[in-house]
Amino acid sequence: MKILITHSYFYKFDPKQWRLSKPYPPFATLLMASVLRNLGHEVYFFDVSFASSAGDLIPSLDEFSPDIFMVYDDGFNYLSKMCLTNMRDAACLMASEASRRNIKTIISSSDSSDHPEHYLHNGFHYVVQGEAEEAVSELVSALQSGQSPGSVPNLCFFDNSQLQRNSKRKVKTNLDEFPLAAWDLLDIRPYKQAWRKHGYFSMNMATTRGCPFKCNWCAKPIYGNRYNSRSPEHVVEELKLMHKLFAFDHVWFCDDIFGLKPGWVSKFSSLIAESGITFRYKIQSRVDLLLQEQTIAELKNSGCEEVWVGAESGSQKILDAMDKGTTVAQIREATLLMKQEGLKPCFFLQFGYPGEMKEDIQATVEMLFELNPFDIGVSVSYPLPGTGFYDKVKGELMQKSNWTDSDELLLMFRNTYSPAYYKSLHRYVHRRFRASQALEFSLDTAGLKKFFSWFYFAPASWLEKVRMSKLENHVEAGL
Repeated sequence: MKILITHSYFYKFDPKQWRLSKPYPPFATLLMASVLRNLGHEVYFFDVSFASSAGDLIPSLDEFSPDIFMVYDDGFNYLSKMCLTNMRDAACLMASEASRRNIKTIISSSDSSDHPEHYLHNGFHYVVQGEAEEAVSELVSALQSGQSPGSVPNLCFFDNSQLQRNSKRKVKTNLDEFPLAAWDLLDIRPYKQAWRKHGYFSMNMATTRGCPFKCNWCAKPIYGNRYNSRSPEHVVEELKLMHKLFAFDHVWFCDDIFGLKPGWVSKFSSLIAESGITFRYKIQSRVDLLLQEQTIAELKNSGCEEVWVGAESGSQKILDAMDKGTTVAQIREATLLMKQEGLKPCFFLQFGYPGEMKEDIQATVEMLFELNPFDIGVSVSYPLPGTGFYDKVKGELMQKSNWTDSDELLLMFRNTYSPAYYKSLHRYVHRRFRASQALEFSLDTAGLKKFFSWFYFAPASWLEKVRMSKLENHVEAGL
């Protein structure tokens, strides 16, 4: 079969990420392309990362004339997991163009797993829910042979105008059985160009699937609560290939939890040393895991530079309400230990969780400036289907249930304060944090530029604080 595969994350449709200019290729998409190619299919990859519109796909549809058009989103990228409506609309527009050409259309994504009817009504013939490599392989084989795909697990489609959801299949446990991603199909040049202004080039890689922890706001429509890991040998084999092709000097390991299996990081570190390739990397982890014996030291020895943790809140009440399973004391201890070992701790912070009051917000802000992490990512609570958090607030949801892009930051349910307050809080925390960083400067051009940024960020954070106070007063006055 001739298969045209793409994804639906258009960086130009997300102004915040486009300005940030740190794009990553769609790892899962390229892995699916490799799986299909190994089955003997002719696979063409169209990368929409730098495309200007869904219409940019049309020349490839006409030139390649595929039997199947597939949107396969990168389930390892948190931006895809957010189900932004800009990307949803673009996916459906591309599918509609393919359908008009009598091309069978398939999609696998977090959003389509949650809302299959929308996609099936807007250009797609099949939605593959959950982990998709085996289901897509079976679906393509059925289409090739002219057989009905009605029994393929994880498949969702209309049968005589009736929505049919097939049974779920078990997730893959031996991830080493998958081939290496089809990196040779990727045009790396626009990615390298985008990263140039940062002074280094970063690539992405996933070593695991799923997360065994049960934070009640975290959606897992693709890989679920199971945790399965590739072997260190399999990962290093792929890193060697990627380094040969792309000469990266940094890697973002985009796992929800990196190196959870005992001994994994230690083995990985020794294999990297034997391979002769050197690079820095960043990961996501949990503060309780980092406190386990030797974990931080082993990460440092293997080249880890940054560790992002879901600190979320400085209020234990809020952490408990989230079912986070961590404590404020652990956040503090892990942060201090990382700094002692020379790692850069980075915090994900979340405001607006139900029940959050002024004192909880203040506790988070105080924790942030006491511990002074290397970097932060700040968001407001975002309810996604399939989570306990969504079930809590679905009765309070306003008209919108998804953000248009990642910078919208609209609180979509009724809470202590207004949506405007939380947007102002987001700006205040970011600007105050950047102002504090500006005072930690070096006496070179970059350092002096950083210092002078204080004269923007300090007044700007003060203005946001004034706005927040006014909005707080409205709540206290019952307005």
